[in-house]
Amino acid sequence: MASTNRPQVKNDDQYEALRDKGYSKEKAARIANTNNAGKKGGSANTYEERTKEELYQKAKELDIEGRSKMNKGELINALRNN
Repeated sequence: MASTNRPQVKNDDQYEALRDKGYSKEKAARIANTNNAGKKGGSANTYEERTKEELYQKAKELDIEGRSKMNKGELINALRNN
């Protein structure tokens, strides 16, 4: 059961789950009090849905060596294993 000596929270279940994971009282309360608490974040295309050029640019950002000689499958593998 929730302690009475804790910050006021909007989502008690989420607060308790975060505390069980080791979050501080303040951080757990801050997360549990957000408007979209517990909702999944944004969405991104899977690597397979991206073009080779998009994969290449991501590999460039991550400074993956040999990227210029890689095909799409190799870029996907390199990005996943970076």
